[in-house]
Amino acid sequence: MPKFRDLSTYAATIAPVINAVHINVHASAGAGTGGLLMDLRYRLPLGPLTRDALAAVYRYGNAADLDAEIRDHLRQGTLTEDGEGLLHPTPAALAAIDGLYAAHAAATRRIWATYDLVTLADLAGRVLDTAERAPGGAFAAVTPPYEPDGTPAGVLLFNRLAALRYHRADAHAAAWHAAGLTAAGIVDLCAGPLRDEIEDDTNRRAAQPYHVLDDLELKVLFEGLLALA
Repeated sequence: MPKFRDLSTYAATIAPVINAVHINVHASAGAGTGGLLMDLRYRLPLGPLTRDALAAVYRYGNAADLDAEIRDHLRQGTLTEDGEGLLHPTPAALAAIDGLYAAHAAATRRIWATYDLVTLADLAGRVLDTAERAPGGAFAAVTPPYEPDGTPAGVLLFNRLAALRYHRADAHAAAWHAAGLTAAGIVDLCAGPLRDEIEDDTNRRAAQPYHVLDDLELKVLFEGLLALA
């Protein structure tokens, strides 16, 4: 494992590893990599979401595109919207999510058959449980993840890491907001001192939940995920 000066460095270094693990499962499952049902597969079965919550999850996207996707799901019968503006998954959506869980279970069994997924899922779960939830943030909207009885360790790990990525996303948003930028502003910001300051602030904020792990557990999580990626 690389020598980390502090947990901010750890957070910065493990983030691309988490992203690589996430992409690896998507590619291996062959079930697609985007779309509202895919992105929120581990959240929708637990209850309705507001449009504001979805806007936080998709903060870097186009608001009109998000509205169009919601309309498509309403038209297709995978979402319904009640009188209070809450978006609910329908039985069709839940059946599709069950299919995604099955595809991801098969993929993780195949590509991670020789790894200790139970330990990694437990470590990721502890980090996830400790992570602070910013009011109105994406992480608060997508957690805790849907983990029905019998969910295999590979899927638990996959979905916990997927949810944890939104904690870093909120940390990044807090950092660029503190610097006086908007979502569009950070997307367009070129490399330079301000970008570096924002990234450093992001890493400091994203480090928060890793305090729950001791040095050995940090090593096990990093090296274990690196092997899976």
